[in-house]
Amino acid sequence: MKVTKEILDNKKVKLEIHVESETFEESMQKAYLKNRKHISVPGFRKGRVPRKIIERYYGEAVFYEDAVNELFPKVYDEAVKQTGIEPVASPTVDIAQIGGGKDLILTAEVDVKPDVELGQYKGIEIEKVEYTVTDEDVEHQLEHIAEDNARWITIENRGIQKGDLITFDYTGMIDGEPFEGGTAEKQTLEVGSGRFIPGFEDQLIGLRQEEEKDITVTFPEDYHVDDLKGKEAVFHVKIHEIKEKELPEIDDEFAKDVSEFATLEEYKADLKRKLQETADQNARDQMENQLISKIVDNAKVDIPDVMVENEINTMLQDMEMRLSYTGMNLEKYLQMTNTSIDLLREQYKDSAYNRVKTQLVLEALVKAEAIVVTDEDREKEYEKMAEQYKMNVEDIKKTFGTNTEQMDYSIQVQKTIDMLMNEAVIVEKVIDQDKEEKNKEEKGEDSED
Repeated sequence: MKVTKEILDNKKVKLEIHVESETFEESMQKAYLKNRKHISVPGFRKGRVPRKIIERYYGEAVFYEDAVNELFPKVYDEAVKQTGIEPVASPTVDIAQIGGGKDLILTAEVDVKPDVELGQYKGIEIEKVEYTVTDEDVEHQLEHIAEDNARWITIENRGIQKGDLITFDYTGMIDGEPFEGGTAEKQTLEVGSGRFIPGFEDQLIGLRQEEEKDITVTFPEDYHVDDLKGKEAVFHVKIHEIKEKELPEIDDEFAKDVSEFATLEEYKADLKRKLQETADQNARDQMENQLISKIVDNAKVDIPDVMVENEINTMLQDMEMRLSYTGMNLEKYLQMTNTSIDLLREQYKDSAYNRVKTQLVLEALVKAEAIVVTDEDREKEYEKMAEQYKMNVEDIKKTFGTNTEQMDYSIQVQKTIDMLMNEAVIVEKVIDQDKEEKNKEEKGEDSED
């Protein structure tokens, strides 16, 4: 097989693939064996007609399509390997020569991964980002942990208050008629959470156990169910149970219950250390993002439209998955937001373009710097993943097996970024005094002389 490559532009190439007549004949024979049971020729039993008779009766071209379809994937893959191109889409195929005992000549035009012209990427200037965890931050974290460890205590001697957890039944009516989704039993609700339509939860305040009441509300104009938009509804509710949240006292006993520490002070110190580690990592991530953004801006690349469209498809798939976690799908989301899939794709276009460009630039940086992945690098990555997923290191290794290509690339990217961060020029953030003064004035603060 002989292959020639013609570069049409930075985004597309044309391959001319010459397949020996003997190889094409093998595919023609396979096409005949596949189709002979479906072909009728007068004077012959179906499935028993010799190939030469079929070709004489219908013409040799009767098997061309199946023969090319059987052959093309193999010869195209080989052509891609020979030429070293990186296709980013399916090729457009034409037949330049076929049949008559001659070699088969195919042409395939395909979008390929474009070349990247890197601009300055070393010595990039970025603003320093730094966060300091305060004692107040630690106290807030303790409050959240206490909330997570709160108990719900059943209350019988008072009415519902905001923050209570209730169990209740409700039956909804519009114009005296029940409507779909308007009735439920033994539902739980944290009053004040805003789960129900505006005005509903406020009217529950003060109701006691086993008390009943009619609640009148109006569905918002932007409600996700068209038939209910702007409609007034009356819900008959019956309260079954009221619970209030009991927070634990934050003391040494609390520290023992929620951690391995014997005293609250030890636990606070550990919390502060962990919060600072997270803050430091967030600061590092933000500086890395500054660095990558500037390097990407400095680079030039002509991106095929198909790569952007493929990225939009990926973003929509991710969105569909996230929506599924909330019991919704993309179709319902489009209805709720009164938009279309075409408009959504258009909204994602710039973001998709930037994501593709960033991926291409990072690949080019890895190649330019020829970053090598060592066994030690892989071991560290295995240990990091084992800690992240709460798994044994050996089990993580078994999951990957010998296929570490994707992991190796991730390591290469991070090593490249680390190297460029070390060479970056980190400057203190420049404060716009005029802007600061204006912000103080808007907040009603006195400016210093």
